[in-house]
Amino acid sequence: MQLKKGDVAPNISLVDINNQKFELSNYRGKKVLLTFYRFASCPFCNLRIHNIVKNHDRYKEHFEIIAIFESDASTLQKQMKKYDSPFRIMSDRKRLYYDSYNIEKSFMGMLKGMIFRMPSLLKSMMMGNLPFKIDSSVLTMPADFVIDENGIIEIAYYAEDEGDHLDIDSLLKI
Repeated sequence: MQLKKGDVAPNISLVDINNQKFELSNYRGKKVLLTFYRFASCPFCNLRIHNIVKNHDRYKEHFEIIAIFESDASTLQKQMKKYDSPFRIMSDRKRLYYDSYNIEKSFMGMLKGMIFRMPSLLKSMMMGNLPFKIDSSVLTMPADFVIDENGIIEIAYYAEDEGDHLDIDSLLKI
């Protein structure tokens, strides 16, 4: 069952790509944008990370950004090195938190993204984001959660396709 507004956000305990321990519960008192991605070389995911890094100065005063990928840690470290990310990026290769947040897999969502988001896919691939190493399911759909200062989910956004995410700029207007 999908999580929804008003649910307590399940705690997350992982190690980020810089080998630093991460606990979501340590972010109480801060608003968090928690984003689940697909695999490390996913062109849609890389375009999203690129855009968040590029606009991080606009976002950082509104919320902490936490990114989780289904890829293994070593692949993720190599792929994300080019972004020099100012926010936490982690691997959940065993899908422990994908499962606790009920992140879905969808064959139709994968096809829909490839067809209807072709311009974004091509833009990302032209930037060098080619899916050479696919180390997790191509069927995993992204999901975004806005978690308030008390650890309560304000927004639970489950993607309809592989390139779908919550519009961060609209969150700045709330």
